[in-house]
Amino acid sequence: MLHSVSLLVNGSRHDLAVAGHESLLGVLRERLGLTGTKLVCDRGECGACTVLLDGRPAYACLTLAAACDGVAVTTVEGLAPGHDTLHPLQDAFVRHDAVQCGFCTPGQLVAGAALLARNADPSDAEIAEAMSGNLCRCGTYPKIVAAIRDAGSRMRAAAGGPVAARTDVG
Repeated sequence: MLHSVSLLVNGSRHDLAVAGHESLLGVLRERLGLTGTKLVCDRGECGACTVLLDGRPAYACLTLAAACDGVAVTTVEGLAPGHDTLHPLQDAFVRHDAVQCGFCTPGQLVAGAALLARNADPSDAEIAEAMSGNLCRCGTYPKIVAAIRDAGSRMRAAAGGPVAARTDVG
């Protein structure tokens, strides 16, 4: 049985007929050509398929596309404000060498961007909690944390907020 859904993906509306068993990940990758969201474990254990559903992180491999009617979906391709501009976190990942093999990077970026949207000055404990569902086989966790801290600082500065020195940084 097919279900009609209207998805707002990275700001563009897509009206689709999806099977009841079809994952959001499959729709994004195979039908919409958004291959930044990665298929790795297909069991919700690694976080490489993390997307934002109405601003909240979710595993696209475990999310049924039919359940996303009317939902705003943001993939890693939709984080940047423009085609020639990186999201501050994407830029920080590059500057801090937080991208190793790159396979987990899309999910790490999406989860980190969701955190920074909620709190541009997260503590190390808040970063660890927000990123706990995203695994990195290369073990670049310290660089990922540094990139999140840096991006948050730059976002606060751009917003005109205080950029205080962190006391909990090791």
